[in-house]
Amino acid sequence: MASTRILAIDPGSRVTGFGVIDVINGKARYVSSGCIRLPDENLPIRLKRIFECVSQVIEEFSPKEFAIEEVFLAKNANSALKLGQARGAAIVAAAMADLPVFEYAARRVKQSVVGNGNADKSQVQAMVQLLMSLESTPQADAADALAIALCHSNTRTSDGLEYGVGKRAGRTSKRWQQSDLRKA
Repeated sequence: MASTRILAIDPGSRVTGFGVIDVINGKARYVSSGCIRLPDENLPIRLKRIFECVSQVIEEFSPKEFAIEEVFLAKNANSALKLGQARGAAIVAAAMADLPVFEYAARRVKQSVVGNGNADKSQVQAMVQLLMSLESTPQADAADALAIALCHSNTRTSDGLEYGVGKRAGRTSKRWQQSDLRKA
């Protein structure tokens, strides 16, 4: 039975969501999810907490792959910079554990899970609850992380990743090769 465990992160400088799923013979199964709530401290302390907590999640669940949302252009440049730093802290935790890192645009995640790249948070939460057969609606940041994991799961095939990740994803109909993937 082919099985892969995926850890996905929805980075944030105040709340960082995580989701863990198993993909068994192409079917996604919920394992765990939650939110890393960051202290009301200066940014370096929050980044340290993200790194430590993501490292703990990696140690606890032993994922084989790591997926994270790409930085998007925000109206507030300062917010985008902080988000990028939060992503960096999580990516370093994955890199320290020798996990392959895959990035997905928020629009692609929503398209993959909801069918609409402009879906709002409540739509993502509802679809994640449905797709993962959860008894209750997950918290928004945890649902976003699970959506990233599902997007990554949907991108996988028995031969590896089908269409790749990042800025080139979805822009071509040709099948991507493993060597085309951009790992963070």
